[in-house]
Amino acid sequence: QCDLQGLWRSDLGSNMTILATNTAGTFSGSYHTAVAATNKHILVSPLQEAQQHRSIKTHPMFGLTVQWQFSDSSTAFVGQCFVDHRGKETLETIWLLQEEVLSHKDTWNATRVTTSIFTHIK
Repeated sequence: QCDLQGLWRSDLGSNMTILATNTAGTFSGSYHTAVAATNKHILVSPLQEAQQHRSIKTHPMFGLTVQWQFSDSSTAFVGQCFVDHRGKETLETIWLLQEEVLSHKDTWNATRVTTSIFTHIK
C-alpha cells in the first residue's frame, strides 16, 4: 500500500514533505521548488492536501495546493500514488500554476499546466 507521508522528489528536482494524515484524510507539509519563472529568492512554501480515504485504497488519489511564498502565484496538484513490483512508490501528478495578472486581458498567459512524477525518498 502506498503511504503519502514522507519526503518526495520530483522529476525536476523539487522536494515535497508530506506530514502525517489525520482521520479525515487531510494533511499539510512543505514544498521547495527547484524551478521557478522568477529571479526572486526561492522560499520553502506551505502545502495543504486531502486524499481519498486511504483505508480502502492501495493506490490513493489526492489533491494539494501550494501557495508560493516568493511569488504571486498558486499551484494545484492532483494525482495518484503507485507502488511497483519492487516496492518503489511514485506520485503521478498533473498541476496547474496560476499567476496573478493585472488585467482580465492578460489571463490568457496566467496559467501553466504540466505533469510531474515524484519518487518517495524517505
